[in-house]
Amino acid sequence: MHIVLVHGLWLRVSVWDEVLALLIASDYMPITAVPLPADASPASPTTLEDQLDAVLAAIDSQPEPAVVVGHSAAATLAWMAADRRPDSVAQTVLIGGFPQSGGEQYAPFFPIVNGAMPFPGWEAFEGPDSEDLTGAQCQEIASAAIPVPEAVARSTVTYTSEARFEVPTALLCPEYSPEQARKWIAADDVPELSRTKHVSYADLSSGHWPMLTRPAQLAAAIADFAE
Repeated sequence: MHIVLVHGLWLRVSVWDEVLALLIASDYMPITAVPLPADASPASPTTLEDQLDAVLAAIDSQPEPAVVVGHSAAATLAWMAADRRPDSVAQTVLIGGFPQSGGEQYAPFFPIVNGAMPFPGWEAFEGPDSEDLTGAQCQEIASAAIPVPEAVARSTVTYTSEARFEVPTALLCPEYSPEQARKWIAADDVPELSRTKHVSYADLSSGHWPMLTRPAQLAAAIADFAE
């Protein structure tokens, strides 16, 4: 399998560095960590379709079936990739996030400022999301945060193929449990996954950024599902 790693909001592709190194050390290849475009300039703002194109280009770059790993909001990007490439995506692995429904905005979570959605600060993530981060890690994430272009955050999510519901999906549960995720899906709180035929679960017992706080556990979980 070809593992494709897609980071969530505000992050840089380097957030995957330790997980990537662990997977490579385990002789797992090929792996692609996707650098998502994030230009918020008024002249040529990045759109959600631009980010999706970057993910699809990574999938198309290798002949092997892809396991597309999406973190947080990028669970939707991973799911859109499965929708556009149902014959090339063998599985999606969603870390701490769920795909938005068609017709919803991609990331309508925080205010837009000067054409972009900046990192809102740590008060928004108090509790289970951030309790396993060190002060240095919090500072690193905040100082390196890239504002999300409005044309990404407020883009409308679209799907094109019912075949996406045939793509197996694994939920890696960090700040919530597999039992909670099962209840949300059973209650149709996540309509896209309520219709998905093959959903599996794994408990990470971490905060929202396990690639920083539990990289070995996360790498092992990704490898297990890829195999």
